[in-house]
Amino acid sequence: MNAYFRTILGTALLASTVLSASFASAQEIKERTIKLALANTPESAHGLGAKRFADVVSQKSGGKLKVRVYAGGTLGGEVVVASAMQGGTIEMSMMGPGLLTGMDKDFGIFDTPFLFDTFKEADAILDGPVGKKLLEKLPAKGLVGLSYWDHGFRVLTNSRRPVAKMEDIQGLKIRVQQIPVFIDTFTTLGANAVPLPFPELYTALETKTVDGQENPFVSIEVTKFYEVQKYASNTRHAYSPLLVLASKKFWDQLSDDERTLLLDAAKETQPYERETSRSLDAKAADELKSKGMTITEISSEERSRMREKLKPVIEKHYTTINGALVQELTAELQKVRASQ
Repeated sequence: MNAYFRTILGTALLASTVLSASFASAQEIKERTIKLALANTPESAHGLGAKRFADVVSQKSGGKLKVRVYAGGTLGGEVVVASAMQGGTIEMSMMGPGLLTGMDKDFGIFDTPFLFDTFKEADAILDGPVGKKLLEKLPAKGLVGLSYWDHGFRVLTNSRRPVAKMEDIQGLKIRVQQIPVFIDTFTTLGANAVPLPFPELYTALETKTVDGQENPFVSIEVTKFYEVQKYASNTRHAYSPLLVLASKKFWDQLSDDERTLLLDAAKETQPYERETSRSLDAKAADELKSKGMTITEISSEERSRMREKLKPVIEKHYTTINGALVQELTAELQKVRASQ
């Protein structure tokens, strides 16, 4: 056999092997419908990110894996959904890591008031060793973490008065997440902190059960809180990541190919969701002004005053978290700030 035919035969055998491997790999992807629950609306960055994720999963699986998005809290609030994922009745969701503190207090580390100053700081910590260590804790809790996306810096709104300084918060009834450090933060700043699930929030604001709430600008705009809130203050008092989660019971049923596909899709969608979230948030602030909201900027000096007031809250919060993790976060954050 001459060299030409040996080359042709070798190429044919290689192609046959690749096709066989591809076929075998394809056989490892079954027809599945995945329920993905989220508290926010389809028009939010969460919803747009979920849709992009669903499209990527469909494309990568040749249409075999179908992600059906249930937005707007239709399957329940985050705490209910997390429990349902542990039980295996909901396959996937996206929520703040702090909502998992009932399972492990370390998940509350990112809820520390005034922890991050910039998106660059947040991304570096979440995608670095600290973020990875938290992901490694999840399987023991019945969950699997796929990626960190963005929810943004949180701001304060209310229906009673402008808030330009810490004293203006005094006496306001503020809905907060069902997370102890958020309750302590607003109680210490003088508010009456009222923990409520997100799907119940609009009605609570409309009926004046609470005076205000705290969320990123984009969430305020897409949920139409401007209809029942007059004043917004750009406090940036906390940064909220968005953790893409899967049920471990569901995950354990998947083949290696299916797991890799979902992980790759979540990571591939991450830059899009982060960019979308941050772009929409900036636009939402302008949009809220056009819809009649008064937006008050908070000076860096006033933020420093608030952070100083919250030192006991931060210290108390850190006692609930593994000390080595706090030290690692502090050291990593110093490195990031030194590089900026």
